[in-house]
Amino acid sequence: MATEKRGGDEARRGLTLPRAAVRKLAEVGIFTKAAPSLEHQHLAHRYVIRGVESGGAVEAIGHYVTFCGENGEPLSWLHPLDSIGVNGVHAVVIAPILVCVEMFRHRHTYDLFITRHAPGPAENGKRPSLQSRVVFRAHDGYLALDLVKEHKSQRGSVMPEFYSRGGDPLPVPEKFAAVVKAVTHGSTCIACDHSHYLDAPDSPQTPISEAGQ
Repeated sequence: MATEKRGGDEARRGLTLPRAAVRKLAEVGIFTKAAPSLEHQHLAHRYVIRGVESGGAVEAIGHYVTFCGENGEPLSWLHPLDSIGVNGVHAVVIAPILVCVEMFRHRHTYDLFITRHAPGPAENGKRPSLQSRVVFRAHDGYLALDLVKEHKSQRGSVMPEFYSRGGDPLPVPEKFAAVVKAVTHGSTCIACDHSHYLDAPDSPQTPISEAGQ
């Protein structure tokens, strides 16, 4: 039980980055919201998960967060977000279950973290807990291509290769291949001001700004 709780806490926090990386991201103005939240829909009388696609890149470093369905499928955003500046928030998504896909890049080296989030069981009319677990985690993946400049045309179609500490291949689950390629693109998108995986809904909506982001 303690191990399960630690795993859930870790999944809710997102990637644990070195202090130097956190300082550098703040210095260059890359902002992400990796932690999804549990919200209540009063009209539908149900609990849902809310996530925010966010992030972007400068030449040497990138950090990007997006969301998908349980099987890696793209989801429609609730509405886009107008960020103050670039490499910030891009769109809000609401769903009964969300899979969060987060990537950190330093030049050609990548970290990947995939987590699943859903409402727990509601007991005696009480607010349920947010149940989170790690789906896939890999550090120090490598991609030789320069997606920022020389090989920009391949962005969205490639992703890093990951290995265990012992050098064994650590393949990304096939159902998440498309979203990992998209988040790789996002982590190399300089001055990013748009979503890379969340889709626009069928009916257009007016962008809504989030003050202070």
